[in-house]
Parts: sequence; structure tokens; C-alpha cells
Amino acid sequence: MNRSFAFISIVALTLCASQVCQAAEKKNPEANRLARDGVEAAKSQDFDKAVDLLKKATAMDHKYADELSAVYQQRGYAAANDQRYGDAINDYDEALKLTPQQATRIHEQRAAVEMKIQDYDKALADYSELIKQKPNEIKYLNYRAYIYEVKNDLQNEQADNEKILKADPNNQDAIARKQRLEKKLAEMVTLTPPPRSPTPSPAGKKKKP
Repeated sequence: MNRSFAFISIVALTLCASQVCQAAEKKNPEANRLARDGVEAAKSQDFDKAVDLLKKATAMDHKYADELSAVYQQRGYAAANDQRYGDAINDYDEALKLTPQQATRIHEQRAAVEMKIQDYDKALADYSELIKQKPNEIKYLNYRAYIYEVKNDLQNEQADNEKILKADPNNQDAIARKQRLEKKLAEMVTLTPPPRSPTPSPAGKKKKP
């Protein structure tokens, strides 16, 4: 996973804290207080507390969904680093529900976790969604081609690999994959069997006179 993600999230939460402090405090002071405390808890990496507070704030005012999504993503990243992959995926699921406009980043983070646990069906779905958004992104095509290779889906593997090589003829992963693919395809070619040799009929017995 992208190691800059944690830094980006911290910066985002710092900015969010400033926005929370200024956002409609008179209109919904309780929601504002909960959100502000949630952001502070996240900055201290107390993610469980942060999620709990921001969930309450978001229930009162949906405008805090962005802050809650950011904390879910931070907690998911931390869980993945602790090898709690199921928890990480659950947090990314929740973040995606809250902020579908951030789908590219969330799908990428979730797919990285799914690859770690070799859940290739779910990773395939995430990378396919990413490729819909960015059809020419080589890294997404490379990951999906790898998954197709693992699943022995030679036709789709070849299609993705050709796209990679067309965009980047020197891509070493794709070149190596092409060689493996060609070897597999060659092994699948079956020669036409030779015609069967005629079988001599057994000599008939002579009848006794």
C-alpha cells in the first residue's frame, strides 16, 4: 500500500479540524463538539474513539461524513499494517459507503489488502472498477493481469498484457508474463493424432469336409 497515505490522511484531518471548528457551531453545537473531539482523537491515533464520536456527529449532521470516512481509512490502514486484514477491509467498506466520490483511493487501498490475503475474486472486482475509472493506468492493468494469470484465465490475461505492452513496451512484468503465457499456450496445442493402422482380420478357420 502507498505509505504516503497515512501522511495524507493526517493532513486531511488537520484541515478538517479547522473546518469543523468553524462550521455552523451555532446551528448544531453538539454535533460540532463530537466531530471536533473525534478529529482530535484521530490525531492521537485513538481511531476507535474517533470513529465512535464521528459516527454520532454524522448521525446528527451528514456533513461530517468526510471526516468519518477519513478516520475509517486511517484505521483501515493501521489495521492492515497490524495484519488485521479483515478489520481493514471492513473499514474501507464503510469509507466507500460514506464517500463514493473518493472511490479511486479507497478501491486501491482495499485491493492492496485483498491481494495480501489472496482474495483474488474481490481484488479482481476492485481493480476492474479502478480500470473503468482509469483505463490506461499501467499498475492497475498489471495487477489485474497477474490475478488472471493466477486464476489461469489466459484469454483475459493476454488481453490485459497486450494493453500494457502497447502502452509500455519495456514493462518488465508484462514481458515476463508474456513469455510465461506463450509457454502455456504452446503446451496447450495438441497435435493431430496419426490415422490408426489397419487391423488385420483374423484368418478364418477352414471348415472340415
